[in-house]
Amino acid sequence: MYTLYYSPGTASMLVHLMLLETGAAHRLQLVDIDKQQQKDPAYLRLNPNGVVPTLVLDEQPYTEAAAIAMLLAERHPESGLAPVRGTVAYDLWRQWMLSLSHNLQASFRLWFYPQELGHASHPEVLSQAIQKKIARIWDQLDQHLSQQGPYLLGEQFTSADLYLTMLMRWSRNMPHPATEWPALRALTARVVQRPAWQRMMEIEAVDPWPRDLQS
Repeated sequence: MYTLYYSPGTASMLVHLMLLETGAAHRLQLVDIDKQQQKDPAYLRLNPNGVVPTLVLDEQPYTEAAAIAMLLAERHPESGLAPVRGTVAYDLWRQWMLSLSHNLQASFRLWFYPQELGHASHPEVLSQAIQKKIARIWDQLDQHLSQQGPYLLGEQFTSADLYLTMLMRWSRNMPHPATEWPALRALTARVVQRPAWQRMMEIEAVDPWPRDLQS
């Protein structure tokens, strides 16, 4: 039995999706960010960074959304959320998971948390720079999907596609959301129709996205 410490709409969405896709037995423990519960001493003993997600199994806490998603994909190979170990596809899957974490998610952290860069809000020049950085990533991903899709690993759907779709959702209120890129929008249309995505959105009670792609 897994226990997922989560907060709706955050990076814990990826782990929640993985649990639903694998069908693994789990329970959810809400961490109320608005009430600063992520800074509670009891939670900090599980996750010293004071962020979500944290996944606990056999009293061992695991942190970092990408790492947890990879752990779940490999613990539940029957789900098909990772290619077979030892193949080129497996190596590329690991590459995509780390790339999305280090490049795209890290860029969004700069966007959402200007205080980490010493600002109460972003100066215009910095805001524009971060937007351009994220847009360049969308350009690269859209080109890749256009040429080698429909998924990041071609015909095989994996956790990397769940991860990317969650991150695309984070762009929904930016001047240029990811769904403006045609191949990214096509991937979104596939992923948001999956039962796990639909169930996760229902449980977390977050706004449907994109509204025009909902069934």
